[in-house]
Amino acid sequence: MYVFLRAKIKNKSKMNKKLYRSMADRKLCGVCGGIAEYFDLDPTVIRLLWVVMTLFTAAFPGVLAYIICAIIVPQQNQLPEP
Repeated sequence: MYVFLRAKIKNKSKMNKKLYRSMADRKLCGVCGGIAEYFDLDPTVIRLLWVVMTLFTAAFPGVLAYIICAIIVPQQNQLPEP
């Protein structure tokens, strides 16, 4: 019973996740850092995937998608605790 309730609480906290541009893990605008925080991945992996996909799609769509994400995705209000 305890395991079931604990799993239910974990699922509930996952439902409250929102996508933000990262303030702590940013190189340009924090888009890749925010995506990495949302999916609980290493930001370097997301950045590398973004660069590879941008290069294989003739650069323009990847750059345009990054600019659109930087405009649309809200910025994180406060830094996460270490």
